[in-house]
Amino acid sequence: MTRNAHASSAESAPTRALATEAVHAGRDDLAELGLHAPPLDLSTTYPSRDARAEAARIDAFATTGVLPDGPPVYARLDNPTTGRFETALARLEGTDAAVAFASGMAALSAVLLARASQGLRHVVAVRPLYGCSDHLLNAGLLGTEVTWTDPAGVADAIRPDTGLVMVETPANPTLAEVDIRALAHSCGEVPLLVDNTFATPVLQRPAELGARIVLHSATKYLGGHGDVMGGVVACDEEFARTLRQVRFATGGVLHPLAGYLLLRGLSTLPVRVRAASATAADLVRRLAGDPRIARVHYPRIGGAMIAFEVYGDPHDVIGAVRLITPAVSLGSVDSLIQHPASISHRIVDPSDRRTGGISDRLLRMSVGLEDVEDLWRDLTQALSAGSATPSESRRSPERAARA
Repeated sequence: MTRNAHASSAESAPTRALATEAVHAGRDDLAELGLHAPPLDLSTTYPSRDARAEAARIDAFATTGVLPDGPPVYARLDNPTTGRFETALARLEGTDAAVAFASGMAALSAVLLARASQGLRHVVAVRPLYGCSDHLLNAGLLGTEVTWTDPAGVADAIRPDTGLVMVETPANPTLAEVDIRALAHSCGEVPLLVDNTFATPVLQRPAELGARIVLHSATKYLGGHGDVMGGVVACDEEFARTLRQVRFATGGVLHPLAGYLLLRGLSTLPVRVRAASATAADLVRRLAGDPRIARVHYPRIGGAMIAFEVYGDPHDVIGAVRLITPAVSLGSVDSLIQHPASISHRIVDPSDRRTGGISDRLLRMSVGLEDVEDLWRDLTQALSAGSATPSESRRSPERAARA
């Protein structure tokens, strides 16, 4: 079954709860096919003895961004396994379509190239963003020009050549939140892109709040086990067609095995996010009362990401964890901790990090599915290794606060 035919069958399904969609979206046709698990198609090319028909289908894709119904042609054009993941993610985000890529950065690059192809190279962006997203925009590597502003300044920053407004909420790594509906109103006719990696559609669906493009590093919560890399853009069908053409031309395709694992990851996404979020909220409560902590950041919508600033040396904390994994990335079943100023946001200029609220004493933790008592035991002994003296803590004007 082609991607388009499969998407059509999913779109005809009745509206269902998110937990149900997570399990069944992208799989609606399996019983009809006599299958229980989604098939994995690893083919890079597909045989066809009708070259005229293939030529016509390729011509149609080149002009419309849609491959007409029929057998697949080549994996850079389309893959049925990846198509199932795209269908499922679009259902979860409440958009017409989704287009998958080899990584989150490949997905963002495709969005920027798609808008630039229409002569719209200017981007308005709100800090903080993920460090590499910040760098891609600020360095102009794809020929884009960026204006950085706060949410209140977005409307004034928009120019005739503005092709995109970009925000990440909750933001990486401070977990700062933006009112998506209000920001979408400020954008007017300019598309608002929301990086929804931290929240996932379990906690927020930006398209329902006015965003026209929703970006995910699928490597994180969508995969959920730290063993697959991918990116995906949820959007309307018109923009998806352009993204498919960019993907075909640039080659940033998602491998079908990754598509298979991501589809499987979606089936447990609501359960994982809600369980990890409950543990994170418990840890936030404990950290907020700990004298070794200067400030705790946690979003109003909740989630499994927490960030906190320590009075002592954050590098000592990183070096002292034993159960929690000291590593970049997030969204896995196991808990991870890292120092943004050293790793995920190292590529961002120090002054820009400070502008975005990224302190040198800030630690970011992705809470997994371990027992909260085990996590707290490991975290508190690590904090002791990196703590300031009690007298230094008492002299500080700041106390733990919930952002």
